[in-house]
Amino acid sequence: AGAETVKRAVQLDAASRFQESLVCYQEGIDLLLQVVKATTDEAKKHRYRQKISEFTFLSDGKYHKQIRIEENATGFSYEKLFHEYLTEIVSEVWVEDPYIRQVHQASRYLLYNFLRFCEMLVKGPCKVKTIHLLTSYDEGGKNQQMTALEEIKQSLSNYGVTLNIDFSSSIHDREIRFNNGWMIKIGRGLDYFKKPQGRFSIGYCDFDLRPCYETTVDVFHTKHTKKM
Repeated sequence: AGAETVKRAVQLDAASRFQESLVCYQEGIDLLLQVVKATTDEAKKHRYRQKISEFTFLSDGKYHKQIRIEENATGFSYEKLFHEYLTEIVSEVWVEDPYIRQVHQASRYLLYNFLRFCEMLVKGPCKVKTIHLLTSYDEGGKNQQMTALEEIKQSLSNYGVTLNIDFSSSIHDREIRFNNGWMIKIGRGLDYFKKPQGRFSIGYCDFDLRPCYETTVDVFHTKHTKKM
């Protein structure tokens, strides 16, 4: 299965479908790594390791895609934005955003946005087991912030997902990383949706119908390696 996946990656690479080829390369390499761990035949281990090194070299190109979300644009729910990168091999996610700290700030729901992002991860198709959140303390509402985050943490544990929460007073950058090598930087972080016109207005529940603030999304692929 790993070899077939990598063959598909080579075909996509030749067709200049670089984003899809990177996903296939990574999935193929991970499948071959599982075989290396399972086999006890040293000769086979050596051959597989040689192939993995070869495929890792092929997939080591730099990738950068930029998406421009215009003011009041719709159709940019988290599911739509991230689905290409959340493959089945994704098991760990890192979220760095200094503003996951208030239920309500300037008419935007920051903790609710993080909760919705977590819901997307739970639904799959990825098999996320661990989410790492790095944010900053809300000095004006620390108790409310901690209560909300602990509730999200407990709720995630019911689905077999661990939420690790850390705080930094100097964090500025906003980025999301998946352990399959994809990194997404959004100018506004997870907070790019406008406040709905009312609780019973279109777009209140379905974020694909929610107008957005203008922002830029940069997608990168970083070389992701594991010990063989």
